[in-house]
Amino acid sequence: MSARGWALFLMMCVIWGIPYLLIKVAVDGVSVPVLVFARTVIGAAVLLPLAFRAGGFAVVRRHWRPLLVFAIIEIIAPWWLLSDAERRVDSSLAALVIASAPIIAVVMLRAMGDSERLTPMRWAGLLVGLAGVAALVGPNLRGGDPWAVIELLLTTCGYAAASLLVARKLGDVPGIPMTAVCLASTALVYTPAAVATWPAAMPSAGVLGALAGLGVICTAVAFVTFFALIREVGPTRAMVFTYVNPVVAIAAGAVVLDEPVTWLMVAATALILGGSAMAAGKRKEEPGRPAPVAAVAETN
Repeated sequence: MSARGWALFLMMCVIWGIPYLLIKVAVDGVSVPVLVFARTVIGAAVLLPLAFRAGGFAVVRRHWRPLLVFAIIEIIAPWWLLSDAERRVDSSLAALVIASAPIIAVVMLRAMGDSERLTPMRWAGLLVGLAGVAALVGPNLRGGDPWAVIELLLTTCGYAAASLLVARKLGDVPGIPMTAVCLASTALVYTPAAVATWPAAMPSAGVLGALAGLGVICTAVAFVTFFALIREVGPTRAMVFTYVNPVVAIAAGAVVLDEPVTWLMVAATALILGGSAMAAGKRKEEPGRPAPVAAVAETN
């Protein structure tokens, strides 16, 4: 990998590792609708000029139906669920549950009748990864906040389904225009709820900084960087950073928010990330099917 490729890779490891921390900070000062609205408005404001310069809106219009589904299952619903869950659970727990998206994607492929045979290694990866998820969420389902865990699992399923949708229906849609349109559409959807729950007083500087960071760094800059990484190293190698994001999220939560790091979390991290790598495996390329062009397995 070139020096540029490594630089982009390291940027993505951090950029999509810190949203969990920023969401945790932001939900302490604003409602979930305001958080999602602010993040999408800022992200769209940065990306739309770049999208107009790059062109490609004609392709976006031709794919409006799958793009609408993508926006719902990748941004509109998951960003509400994830933000609401983080009002009641640690950011590190959220990051670890979301890290199981590649495993869920493989399960979905099998349920959809994927004709490719799973090797023993990939089956083992599925079982190992799911064991990590069970070890992680089990205590929270019994004595913690079950609904928050369910919200995280639904978010994970949305990300996994969105990644399959991109691979099958949206592979030829330019990434930045697609993302800009989805963000702008989400902002419109959330406008009424954001207005109804707008804070009566100015949020703290920390909350405002978290909202700005989510919109500019973790959304706009993240997508621009990711598409640059794809062009530099290809889609398969580009997605490797998703295995580093949870580690960054755990470290950020521990250092900034004093969230506990238990041996159970360490073991679950190893099981989930190791299982994901094993379950994803190497798939044979299907003629005529483009590789995914968006980091939709885990956009936080």
